[in-house]
Amino acid sequence: MQSMKITINGSNGRMGQAIAAAADEEGVEVVGRCDLGGDLKAEARDADVIVDFSFHETTEAVIETAKEMGKRLVIGTTGHTDKRRTDLRKRAGEIPTVWAGNYSIGVNLLFFLTRRAASILDETYDAEVVELHHRLKKDAPSGTAADLYEIILKERGLGFEALRHGRSGVIGERSTREVGVHALRGGDVIGDHTVLFAGPGERIELTHRASNRRIYSTGALRAARWIMDRTAGVYDMQDVLGFRS
Repeated sequence: MQSMKITINGSNGRMGQAIAAAADEEGVEVVGRCDLGGDLKAEARDADVIVDFSFHETTEAVIETAKEMGKRLVIGTTGHTDKRRTDLRKRAGEIPTVWAGNYSIGVNLLFFLTRRAASILDETYDAEVVELHHRLKKDAPSGTAADLYEIILKERGLGFEALRHGRSGVIGERSTREVGVHALRGGDVIGDHTVLFAGPGERIELTHRASNRRIYSTGALRAARWIMDRTAGVYDMQDVLGFRS
């Protein structure tokens, strides 16, 4: 297995700590650790890949540092607006980057199945995305939920104006040209995601439930290894896992 050195940005967070623990077990060398206010450039000096699970307001600076230093990049930070994420992905495309809202293999299979379902089921099947996370999560909806509704919007030829973030009041009948997204928070839930297609006389539910954060950290390290041999561009875990058709 190829030797690899990484710097973890957001190293004190839940994911940063999980990645550091997984790296030790999988023979990946963590040569730098950085958090808010730290010197990422100094910490990334000896790294092959910067693995970023920090705060959405610092993503631009992380990308610019990686570009300046010629480092590869794995981004798992969430919380960006749809427009901001689109703009930042263009900048990240100047270097080899994996950017995903979720690094779990099972969740990425959920993405694949959601894409297939949305391409097969017409608009008579109403699409809704529901996610549940622990009470300490700061952003909503989750990055994974955002990936899921973006898949549905793309397959149905809809823009972000079709999203309905929860519903309240007398809003009238549901349009066939909308996608609902709902964020639930409570307890210590690591992450549950369900995509619902409700049609006439039947409904299809695709669900993934996480019970251990190790699934995300090992996936992020797999992405870091994969990006080592890639040219500039923004990839995601569908590319890493070979799910692209």
